[in-house]
Amino acid sequence: MFIMQNIAVVIPKYGLVGGAEQFASELTEKLSGQTGYNYHVFANRWQTSAASIIFHKVPIVSFPKFLTTISFAYFVRRKLAAGNFTLVHSHERIYAADIFTLHGIPHRYWVHNVRRKKMSLYDLATAWVEKKLVEEGNCKKFIAVSSLTKDIFLQEYRINPDKVAVINPGVDLNDYTQQNKDSVRNSIRRELGINIADPVIIFASMNFEIKGLDDVLFSLAKLKAQNRKFKFIVAGKGNIKKYTKMAKEAQIGPDVIFTGPVNKEKLIRMYLASDLYIMLSKFDTFGMVVLEAMAAGLPVIISSNVGAKDLVQEDKNGFIVSNTSDADYIATKIALLLDENIRRPLAEVAYQTAAQNTWDDVTKKYAAIYENILAEHRV
Repeated sequence: MFIMQNIAVVIPKYGLVGGAEQFASELTEKLSGQTGYNYHVFANRWQTSAASIIFHKVPIVSFPKFLTTISFAYFVRRKLAAGNFTLVHSHERIYAADIFTLHGIPHRYWVHNVRRKKMSLYDLATAWVEKKLVEEGNCKKFIAVSSLTKDIFLQEYRINPDKVAVINPGVDLNDYTQQNKDSVRNSIRRELGINIADPVIIFASMNFEIKGLDDVLFSLAKLKAQNRKFKFIVAGKGNIKKYTKMAKEAQIGPDVIFTGPVNKEKLIRMYLASDLYIMLSKFDTFGMVVLEAMAAGLPVIISSNVGAKDLVQEDKNGFIVSNTSDADYIATKIALLLDENIRRPLAEVAYQTAAQNTWDDVTKKYAAIYENILAEHRV
């Protein structure tokens, strides 16, 4: 007798702004179209056009703040218990799940080693829920978005490494290939006041400080001192006043263009109008913008603290920087990519890298893991 599989997907904000939120919606909607199972999303807020997915509102108690993660996990557990779900896939820390996608690193490690802060009551509560899931939540598979994420996860939790897989996020090439690159290039450059012949470097982030914008500006100042021509697009959200001042003090003010936050479609057009991408993050579990830039045919320069280094082949499609404070070294790498003859072959390999990491590829990998777990449940 055929039994329809009911899959529960858990994330506080589905399809909204954010890496995990976009990841969950892209993957779930593709899995829904390809596996034929019933998909139920448990979220506090959502944004979607997928009519085939059933949504369940999950309350969150956000005041006092320390209850945020605990309350979401509590209400998810109650709602899951009221249904009949053959597989639970969580993108958030909850009490139990069959699959947990690691969009971030262990919370305690993040606070101590990246933020370098003391654990607040909120942090302690979040780390507690995470530990419950990892050690007592009967999780069959942990899926990290990068090798960097997996390595740190295994440092914090002594579990069987075979239970931890790495599946990098994907990209939709149609968003890029359906546009006329020359036309977009001319249009965006005209809009931003950039000469069509100027080499353009782009940086995109919702947190300028964490993503290393200061180190990028210092490196560009070195290039400017060598009389190298370039324009630098800074897209996204951050302290624009602070970094505008920093750019002026570095004598590169007229060459830096702050666009402010832009939507996905506009950002893609900016990638297509640019020549290379740079991001010197202090830490990034993956960095979707790196793969997006590659899909636009941009070679990339990233720090070794970015999980997307899984996709970067040194001197083939970009460069990985270990010491982000070495402005001279970084300026040398940028200078190489400002040369069109050097840049062109790296740009081609960058695009091919993106073509091998589409959402269809990601979906196939997740679908195989779903099947393995569902098969175990049938035994």
